[in-house]
Amino acid sequence: MGDIDSLAKLFKDSELLTLALTHRSWVNENPGKRTSNERLEFLGDAILEFLVSEELFKLFPNKEEGYLTALRANLVNTQNLSTIALKLKVGNSIFLSKGEEEGGGRDNPSLLADTVEAIIGALFLDQGIKIVNKFLVENLFIEIPDKVATDLKDSKSKLQELIQSKGKNAPRYVVAQASGPDHAKHFIVDVLIDGKPYGRGEGKNKSEAEQEAATNALTSLL
Repeated sequence: MGDIDSLAKLFKDSELLTLALTHRSWVNENPGKRTSNERLEFLGDAILEFLVSEELFKLFPNKEEGYLTALRANLVNTQNLSTIALKLKVGNSIFLSKGEEEGGGRDNPSLLADTVEAIIGALFLDQGIKIVNKFLVENLFIEIPDKVATDLKDSKSKLQELIQSKGKNAPRYVVAQASGPDHAKHFIVDVLIDGKPYGRGEGKNKSEAEQEAATNALTSLL
């Protein structure tokens, strides 16, 4: 599958895909037309975690829980999911408000990752777990060998080790912005080293935003 047209062919009910592509900003600008994709995102997030967990459980029968958890986190993070969105050209088809679009929403990794989760939720409702698993086999599970070959230590751990090896205090994470309803929060976090910002990250929770901030800080330091 290389673009949104081939993705659309997976759906029997095209309205489910349309809903999955509908950002809350578009709903706010077009009241009464339809709801946003946030409920589908909630469902898709749970299905994604279950299917990835099941796949890793089968693939690595001798690995402990900690390893499987770290590997899963490396597979379902914002960067990976947004890469899937870019491959499928999802950004071109998302329903956004004018303001969100002008602000770079079509290329926003967090927004793209959320949309992929909504698409997964929509696929599940449309045709069940098997078609979702097929989608993940083609778009996510193919990355498992590369992930296994790399260091699974998370970015926050790597950054802390790097900074402390230089004799400095541990990085500090500060929430710069928190927005959205309780069921669909969006966080922006800055990581500070000696009081100076070195990286910014976004995510659905503080932990995810902190990891992205740490990744960006490592990029600037290494």
